[in-house]
Amino acid sequence: MALPILAVIGRPNVGKSTLVNRIAETTDAIVHEESGVTRDRSYHRAEWAGREFMVVDTGGIEDDSGDPFAESVTAQALLATAEADLVLLLVDGTTGVTAADTEVARKLKRARIPAFVAVNKVDTPGRDDVIHEFWSLGLGEPWPVSATHGHGTGDLLDAIIGALPPVEPVSETDAVDIAIIGKPNSGKSSLLNRVTGAERAIVSEVPGTTRDALDVVVEREGRHYRFIDTAGIRRKARIDKDVEYYGFVRAMRAIDRSDVALLVIDATSGITDQDQRVARFAAERGCGLIVLLNKWDLVDDQEWKDEIDYQLGDRLGFVSYAPVLRISALTGARVGRIWSTIDVVWHNYTSQLTTSALNRLLTEMRDFGHTVTKGSRTLRIHYATQTHTAPPGFTFFANHPTLVSASFRRYVENRLREAFDFTGTPILLHFKKKE
Repeated sequence: MALPILAVIGRPNVGKSTLVNRIAETTDAIVHEESGVTRDRSYHRAEWAGREFMVVDTGGIEDDSGDPFAESVTAQALLATAEADLVLLLVDGTTGVTAADTEVARKLKRARIPAFVAVNKVDTPGRDDVIHEFWSLGLGEPWPVSATHGHGTGDLLDAIIGALPPVEPVSETDAVDIAIIGKPNSGKSSLLNRVTGAERAIVSEVPGTTRDALDVVVEREGRHYRFIDTAGIRRKARIDKDVEYYGFVRAMRAIDRSDVALLVIDATSGITDQDQRVARFAAERGCGLIVLLNKWDLVDDQEWKDEIDYQLGDRLGFVSYAPVLRISALTGARVGRIWSTIDVVWHNYTSQLTTSALNRLLTEMRDFGHTVTKGSRTLRIHYATQTHTAPPGFTFFANHPTLVSASFRRYVENRLREAFDFTGTPILLHFKKKE
C-alpha cells in the first residue's frame, strides 16, 4: 500500500536522525555528533496508534557551510518536502530561533505545505517556556520533544497521524527487493536515478557520497520493484570513521533483505579486489546477482575489453552464474535490459522444482557413474528434494554424506544448472544421511 509520507527537515545537528529512529523504532538512520552526516533522503516505515506511514530523514538545510555537498543536501531535503504529505520542521530548543529556521519556515509557508514545528532537546518535561519564541516561525503551535529520551513524542505523533491523509491501497507486498551494491564511486546513485526516473540520490564524483540506504519502489508493467541504494562498500581497513562503518553495516543489511543484488562495477577501472569482496558478500548471503559493467561507453580500447572479459572469469568465477550487462548509467545505454534480467533472476531465485524432476536428474547422474569412493565405502545418493526457495536449496539423502567432497559438490551443482535454468541465483546444497 502507498503510505502517507512525513518528511523531517531542519538545520544540521538538531537531532533529525535521532527523532526518525525513535518514530520508526529502528536504528536505521545514522546518528553521529558530526554535523552533515545525513546527506540523502532515507525512508523508514513507522506505525503509531494503528496508523502506518513513511518517515523521511533528510540532510541538514544550511547555506555557506563550506561543505561541497551542502547545496545538493539542501536540494534533497526540499525535494522531500515536495513529495511529503506532511512536514515536520525540527528545531533546537537550546539555541533558539535561527535565521536558517526562519528561512525554512518561510519556504514551507510559501509552498503551502502542511507543517508542524517540533522543538528538540527539551529534555526536562514541563519546560514549555523554552518553546515560546518558536511561535514566531508562523507554523502553528511548537511541540516540545526530546528525541533522545522520548519526552513529548507521543503527543506529537498523536497530532501527526491526525493530520496525515488516509492510506492509498496500492499493493507492494509482491515487490522484488533489489540492492544496488558496489565499491564507492562506481555509479550506484546514477543508476538509481536512471531506473527510477527521478533525482532520488545525490550523484557526485567524490567517493562515499551515499551513506544511508535508500528505498524507492518502482511500478513497471504491473510489477513492483523496491530498489535499495547503499553506501559504497570499502575495505575494512579503510573504514576509519564511525560514519563510514555505519554505512558499511547498512549496506550489509540491505544485502541481507534483498532478493537480487545489482553489483555495479566501474568498467574503466576493471574488476578489483573490492568488487570481488562485494560479490562474495552477496553470494554468501544468498542473493540473486547481476553484474553491471558501468561506464562501458568510456571503454573504447579492444584490448581493455578483452582484459575485462578475462577478469570476469578470473576474479568473479565463483559467481559465474550471474548474468553480465554492459551499461552506462549516465547515458542510459542498455539500462533497459536490467528490467528483463531482474525478472529472469527473480523467477529462478524463487523457482520450485518437482521431486520427480529432481530424481530423474539423479537417475541420469547415477548412470553417468560419477561418485566418491574411500576405502570400502562408496557414496550413493538415494533421492533428492527441494527444501528451500529464495535461493533454491536442495537436500540429497545419501548413505555416507561425509564422503561428499568439494569437487563432488561442484559436480552436482553443475549438473543442476545444466538441467534447469538457475541463471543469476546461487544454489544451496545439503547432503543428509538416509535413515
